[in-house]
Amino acid sequence: MRRNRYGVGMSLDAFIADPEGGTGWLVMDAEYDQKAFFASIDTVLMGRKTFEVAGKRPYPGLRTYVFSRTLRPDDFPGVTIVSPEDAVSTVAALRAEEGKDIWLCGGGELFCSLAAADLVDTVEVGINPILIGQGVPLAPALPRSVHLELTKHEIYRSGLVILIYAVRRDPA
Repeated sequence: MRRNRYGVGMSLDAFIADPEGGTGWLVMDAEYDQKAFFASIDTVLMGRKTFEVAGKRPYPGLRTYVFSRTLRPDDFPGVTIVSPEDAVSTVAALRAEEGKDIWLCGGGELFCSLAAADLVDTVEVGINPILIGQGVPLAPALPRSVHLELTKHEIYRSGLVILIYAVRRDPA
């Protein structure tokens, strides 16, 4: 079974975007090599808001799924538009397929709905050395606790800290 990996950058005060949805404050650390991450995935999942921030286009070389009630599939070739009501069944089917890992790219609301359905396997957070005070929270409406186990961490000179957690299925 493929893993669904929630990967997101956030401020130290746990916001993934500013109040307008902007992420220009994220640190792009030259030492952080994204090649290994992108080599490990073949599918990306996004909510509509994240898709809009990402430029309304598919990620090159990745199957791109966007969960939206308002976007029209004909307007976005190369992107699979899925109703949010079908997120659980769609992601469950994707996890059952053969292939590389799946990247749940940002999108706190989508993360919360998939975590509630036990369809998230890792939480991978890049903590940026900034406090923005307000904005879009990492997990805006998590309906239950999700227990995590730290599996890896990386610290960069810029102050960026990467934390990778496995979702614990049977919390002890």
